[in-house]
Amino acid sequence: MSKIEKQNWEERFSSEEYVYGTDPNVFLKEQLDKLSAGRLLLLGEGEGRNAVYAAKMNWQVDAVDFSEQARLKALNLAAMEKVKINYTISNLNDYQPESNYYDAIGIIYFHLDKLELKKIFAAAKDALKKGGIIICEVFSKNQLGRTSGGPKVPELLYSLDEIKNMFKGLETITLEECSVELDEGVLHRGEAMVIRYVGKK
Repeated sequence: MSKIEKQNWEERFSSEEYVYGTDPNVFLKEQLDKLSAGRLLLLGEGEGRNAVYAAKMNWQVDAVDFSEQARLKALNLAAMEKVKINYTISNLNDYQPESNYYDAIGIIYFHLDKLELKKIFAAAKDALKKGGIIICEVFSKNQLGRTSGGPKVPELLYSLDEIKNMFKGLETITLEECSVELDEGVLHRGEAMVIRYVGKK
């Protein structure tokens, strides 16, 4: 992540409004609700909507992002909901989670250069316990041209094959591209093309 990118995200998260809303991502919620609560890692967590929901469901939550403004908003949301989350500021290229530690890892709308992602996703797989679950929802390359959110360049979007290859070594539970109606704050709103993935170690 460059300094310019970091500045852009700090500006995006600087408003009082939660630009991606305060409700959890629908797919992540559905998947977490199937599991017994344990240790959860959320990569690129932003303003905390998913972390706070998980904490309310008795998960022990570690959230990571590189935005100080996002962390402040996440901690404020957690305080309002009377839950605790552990939120670390880190460039995810440098972040190394503990090996064999998490029962579940959430990767929700996380869009970086593919070379960076290979390293980050490899670390995520290593951080899972045996039997642990990765839950991922990202924008598909077919999202390009839509106004409902996501990067505007194809290099930062995903194909089914890219997701499959990045999580190679896990047992695929779900892998699909689908159209969804987003209602996640002002920046994720409208019909969108996403890829949903669940993998088990």
